Order: sequence, then C-alpha cells, then structure tokens
Amino acid sequence: MLKEGDKAPDFECKDQDGNPVKLSDFKGQRVVLFFYPKDDTPG
Repeated sequence: MLKEGDKAPDFECKDQDGNPVKLSDFKGQRVVLFFYPKDDTPG
C-alpha cells in the first residue's frame, strides 16, 4: 500500500482515445491521477 509522499510505481493504462499511456511518459512533470468507477457499476 502506498502512503502519502511515496513515489507511484510505473503503470500503463489507456487514454480516452484507447491509446496506451504510461506514468513514466510524464517523468519530471506534475501529474494528477483521477480514478472513478466504470459507468453502470455499483459503488
């Protein structure tokens, strides 16, 4: 489990257009990650 201030591990996901994006693509830049549940799912 990460704690506040820990470095995030590199990971890959898809952007809004379906293109792969890695966290390491933004090395040296400030990044804000926003996670939300998929539409039509409980929770």
